[in-house]
Amino acid sequence: MTAGRWGALDVARGLAVLAMVAFHLTWDLGHFGYIAASIPWSAPVKAFGHAIAFSFLFIAGVSLALAHRNGMQWRAFWRRFAIVAGAAGLVSVGTYIVFPSAFVFFGILHCIAAASLLAVGFLFLPWPAALVAGALFFAAPHVLASPAFNSSWLQWLGLSTTEPYTQDWRPFFPWAGAMLIGVGAGRLIIRRLYGEKAEDQKPEQTSAEAGQPPAWLTRQASQPIPFPARGEKGWLSLAGRNSLLIYLVHQPVLFAVFTGLVMLAPPPDAASDFIAECVRSCRAEGAEEGFCHNACVCTAEEATRSHALAGITDDAERGKRLREIAGKCIASQK
Repeated sequence: MTAGRWGALDVARGLAVLAMVAFHLTWDLGHFGYIAASIPWSAPVKAFGHAIAFSFLFIAGVSLALAHRNGMQWRAFWRRFAIVAGAAGLVSVGTYIVFPSAFVFFGILHCIAAASLLAVGFLFLPWPAALVAGALFFAAPHVLASPAFNSSWLQWLGLSTTEPYTQDWRPFFPWAGAMLIGVGAGRLIIRRLYGEKAEDQKPEQTSAEAGQPPAWLTRQASQPIPFPARGEKGWLSLAGRNSLLIYLVHQPVLFAVFTGLVMLAPPPDAASDFIAECVRSCRAEGAEEGFCHNACVCTAEEATRSHALAGITDDAERGKRLREIAGKCIASQK
C-alpha cells in the first residue's frame, strides 16, 4: 500500500464508482429500449446521479487536501491535472462521435479539472474559506443566473437561464462548490487528526511526525472491514484506486454489450408504433405514402438519437418537440 494513503477514501471512491456504473446501466437500458426512456430522466434517478457527482467532487477535494498536507507538490498536482483534463478531452471526442448533437462539453471530468485550478488556491487559506466558498458556489445559480450567460461559450459556467442538451452536464457553478467543500472538510479532518501544525511538517520527518493517516484509515488486514473492502486488493479499494480508468472504459463496454444484446434479444419496438401512426396521420392530410414514410422514419430516428423527448412528460411540449423535428425532416425530403 502506498505510504500515507487513506484506505477509507479508496473505499468511498469505490462505492461511488459502483453507484456510477449502476446509474449508467439504467441510462443504457432506457437508451436501448429495454425500459421506458423516461425512467433515466425521472426525478429519483436524476437525484441519484447528482448524489454520485457530488460524492466524486467532494472526494476529489478531500484527496487534494490530503495529497498536499505536508506542502504543495506542484509537479504531482500538474501531472494529475493533465491526466484528468486529457481524459475529459477523450470523453468530449468520444461522445461527439456517438452523440454529435448532445456531446459532453462540460461533464464531471471537465468540472474536476477546472475546479482543481480554483481549489488549489484554498490550500493556502484558512480551512473555513473553502467551506464558505463552496456554499456560495451552490447558491450562485439561484442568485446570479442571467440570460447574459446563455451564449454557448459561457454556458459551462452554469449561470445561464437555459440548460444545454448534453449527455453529462456538471457546470462550474454549482458543482465546483462540491470540491471546495471537500477541500475544507479534508483540511479540517487533517488538523483534527494530526494537530494544527500538520501542514507545516517537513519531508525529512518520520512518517509518524509527518502526519501519516491513523491505522483505522489505512485498511490494516486485522481490521474487521467487510470483505469487498478488506485489504489492499479488495475490489472496492481497487475500484477506488482505478476510478478514472473505470469511468473511461465502462460505458464503451456497456454499449458494446447492449449492441450485441439488441441483435440477440431486441427490445419491444415502440418506434414502429409511432411510425405507423405518424404515416396514417400524414396520409390523412393528403401526402404521398413514400413521402410520409420517409419523414416519419426520419422523425423517429432523430428523436431517438438526440433524446429530444427525454424527461418531457407534458403532452403539449412533447408534441411541440416532435413538430420541430418533423419540420426539419420534411425540409430534408424536399
